Amino acid sequence: MVEGSHLPTKRTLDKLGIPRTTFYRWYDRYLAGGPEALEDRSPKPSRVWNRIPEPVREKIKDLALLESDLSPRELAVQFTDAEKYFVSEASVYRILKAYGNPPEI
Repeated sequence: MVEGSHLPTKRTLDKLGIPRTTFYRWYDRYLAGGPEALEDRSPKPSRVWNRIPEPVREKIKDLALLESDLSPRELAVQFTDAEKYFVSEASVYRILKAYGNPPEI
């Protein structure tokens, strides 16, 4: 529509109510990848940078099963000391809750 307009690009975009920066970002995506590049994308990152890896989560669960009398705080301290990998009390609690086994506090 913008390319086919008899008006200058800026005036066409003003009439459409589209900021120039938005248009040119869309236009660059279209030129690089065609119409498919304009489809909605998920705004969230594909990987969370501070997520505890699954093998570590498994080790925490296993420790909790071995030491079932320990609180999440005590499990976090023991795990950090033994594995040299820091996990917080809240992280331990969330991991155990995800497995359906949060200890009593």
